[in-house]
Amino acid sequence: MHFPVSGIDVLPFIPPLVAFLVSSVTASAGVSGAFLLLPFQMSVLHYTSPSVSPTNMIYNIVAIPGGLYRYIREGRMAWPLTWAIVLGTLPGVFFGAWIRILYLPDPGTFKLFVGLVLLYLGYRLLSEVAGWNKKMKEQNKIMQKKFAEQIAKLRVENTRRLAAGLPAEAVVKTKSISLRRVEYEFWGETYSFSTLAILTLSLAVGLIGGIYGIGGGAIISPFCVAVLGLPIYTVAGAALAGTLITSIAGVAYYHLLAATSIAGSVAIAPDWLLGTLFGVGGLLGTYVGARIQKFLPDKIIKTVLCLLVLFLAFSYIAQYFLP
Repeated sequence: MHFPVSGIDVLPFIPPLVAFLVSSVTASAGVSGAFLLLPFQMSVLHYTSPSVSPTNMIYNIVAIPGGLYRYIREGRMAWPLTWAIVLGTLPGVFFGAWIRILYLPDPGTFKLFVGLVLLYLGYRLLSEVAGWNKKMKEQNKIMQKKFAEQIAKLRVENTRRLAAGLPAEAVVKTKSISLRRVEYEFWGETYSFSTLAILTLSLAVGLIGGIYGIGGGAIISPFCVAVLGLPIYTVAGAALAGTLITSIAGVAYYHLLAATSIAGSVAIAPDWLLGTLFGVGGLLGTYVGARIQKFLPDKIIKTVLCLLVLFLAFSYIAQYFLP
């Protein structure tokens, strides 16, 4: 099948299939999967024009609501964290789209920078998974103990099925909100984060999302988990919500720029048909990923996220030195 906007030829079932496989794994860690689909489009489908960025964002717009609905329904949305991410992300995505079109038609240098940042975050996640961080190790022990107790309790109550996951009372409850810090409670534990830190990070993530169309969950999620010490069960939904808002704003802005003369002869309008096909597969995958997240131990989710972040980091760095 030929896609005239992007100029590629691919069987119509390939995009949704790839998107489903990717998003079903990444959504459980609060990542939409767009950061893996972008290399797929560029390297496998040979879709390399700047319009690949907003096309990737269309995937996010279609795919994320399924998983996001699941997190909202189960009360696992840390709303103060979500809105802080959104407020910081929106300005960044506009500047990112502008930079992508005017200054980074070949984003090799910026990929190196992103790769180094992700490499650092991957190291922080790895240190947490491996137990190098003593403070985080103690927090993980508390969460893992509760998780194990819940599994044992449910298995005693119902031995006819595999019972696991978070209890119904494991919901996010906001305790305090200020310009300096935000506190919320989850499963009997209190967590807090700096409002300024999240806003600053989200601004940078919005910039990256506007340039590459990756949303930003791959950066926000590990930062919140490894640096701020927030539980992945509460970070995932907020990261997906931020990615969704970023993508909607990004696609709108790319469309506005496509109607001007700023891009010259460079293609910047998104391929809606291709992006929607990716999105349909991603919609099913993110719903599945969000559903299975609460049936997986915290350490497994963090390990998967760590591997994905490190993969992306090394991939970006390698592309810079080995174009």
